[in-house]
Amino acid sequence: MRVSGETRLAVLGKPIAHSKSPQLHAAAYGVLGLPWVYERHEIDETTLAAFVKSRDTAWRGLSLTMPLKQTIQPHLDRIDRIGELTGAVNTVLLQWGGDTVHRTGFNTDVPGIVRALRAAGVTSARHAHVLGGGATAASAIVAASELGAESVRVSVRAPERAQALVPLAASVGLTIEIAEFAAPRDDDATELVVSTLPGGAEAPLAFSAGFRARVPLLDVAYEPWPTTLGRAWADAGGVVLGGLAMLVHQALLQVRIFVTGDPFAPLPNEESVLSAMLAAVGLAADGTPAPR
Repeated sequence: MRVSGETRLAVLGKPIAHSKSPQLHAAAYGVLGLPWVYERHEIDETTLAAFVKSRDTAWRGLSLTMPLKQTIQPHLDRIDRIGELTGAVNTVLLQWGGDTVHRTGFNTDVPGIVRALRAAGVTSARHAHVLGGGATAASAIVAASELGAESVRVSVRAPERAQALVPLAASVGLTIEIAEFAAPRDDDATELVVSTLPGGAEAPLAFSAGFRARVPLLDVAYEPWPTTLGRAWADAGGVVLGGLAMLVHQALLQVRIFVTGDPFAPLPNEESVLSAMLAAVGLAADGTPAPR
């Protein structure tokens, strides 16, 4: 039963103390005039089920980060098309009928990646290189297809553990190569690199300065920032986006879901909402750090 008059939301994951989601959502609901409470909770696979099942009617939704994006599915009543395609859900909408709840899962990472890249001027990429093979890598592959990619190379530590990405790539019309981290090929074909490695993890490869200057990088990590890879890209004068840009754009779609129930329904005064969210984490409209 509902125990308060508040509308409550939260981001779940482990670790979670570094999450910027509370600042982003607070900024959005401030512009929208909604006195909603958005929290963070440290939850892992062993405590997820109990947390989800114990929510009362005050709760409107949940944001999910690692390691929960692939373990939330058994607790959902429905999953959107992108969530089913990638096997990764980062958003749960709770819809109540009396004391009965219907839980719908969404993946806003895919459109978040696409929107962040487009805001930075990256509107197409025929050949992409993805670093890492987890849940966010699956989203990056689908995002690459939405940018018009024909092929994707995935670099991982253990190729045998990333084989689920092969049918995923095929389902969105991409040819895929999965290879162990090694000396990269600085080829003329690659037009986008997306690193999905955890924050603080070192990329066990190096790209030439000429390649870094030519090919845009989206590094989904944002804490700590810059990563070694992000710093190397910036030093070469290349286009580099940190994970905060993706986080803002996927969070905007989460706000759409929590407010309207539909990730495709624009918010009232959405331009101002997005501007407030970008400002809350110190970003300019193109996703790069705002001048101080």
